[in-house]
Amino acid sequence: MKEISIVNTFSVYNSISELPTDIQDLMSQAAEVRKNAYAPYSKFRVGVALFLDNGKVVVGSNQENAAYPSGLCAERVAIFYAGAAYPEAKILKMAITAASDSNKTMAPIPPCGACRQSIAEYEIRQEAPIEIYFMGEIGDIYKSDSLKNLLPFMFDKKFL
Repeated sequence: MKEISIVNTFSVYNSISELPTDIQDLMSQAAEVRKNAYAPYSKFRVGVALFLDNGKVVVGSNQENAAYPSGLCAERVAIFYAGAAYPEAKILKMAITAASDSNKTMAPIPPCGACRQSIAEYEIRQEAPIEIYFMGEIGDIYKSDSLKNLLPFMFDKKFL
């Protein structure tokens, strides 16, 4: 037997004001669209803003459904829309923010496993990393230079 070690590196910003100004704007758009989340069951609202290489910003919020799990997470709403509306564009940056109707979310909230897999598909397809910034409602913001930090053993088409 042998062991392997995987080291993941994240940048940590203590507040939105520490972020580069373009990311401050992206995170503000994510926070604004978070208000549009349809979350009557979980009471957990997520907003996402994507910056594309064509200069466009695409946003998304989570959309729940009584026939769980028929809803979609904010990350997938945004990336699927970007893929449909701008199929040739690359996703350069993603800002994610989450808030609960029940309490303040102070810890950075990363994408769920299904969203990580969906983001991986786009990152692999475009052959370029996606910078991912994520936070709760308030508090620290984490930055990953690529989805590979969040999902080091990515499953993709080469395994099919």
